[in-house]
Amino acid sequence: MSGREVLDSFPAGHPRGSWPAEERAAELREQGESASVVMDLDTDRFLVVAPEGGVR
Repeated sequence: MSGREVLDSFPAGHPRGSWPAEERAAELREQGESASVVMDLDTDRFLVVAPEGGVR
């Protein structure tokens, strides 16, 4: 995942699954930031990330 900045992270075992991460990414996009959600299998977490060169 090099080149991406982690903006937030949420446990994969959350009862709502990836929804909290997706909601956070949507909030950031509404603020004009480029954000998406990826799964980090090594840490078992959903990560909200900004792509390399994304709007900050």
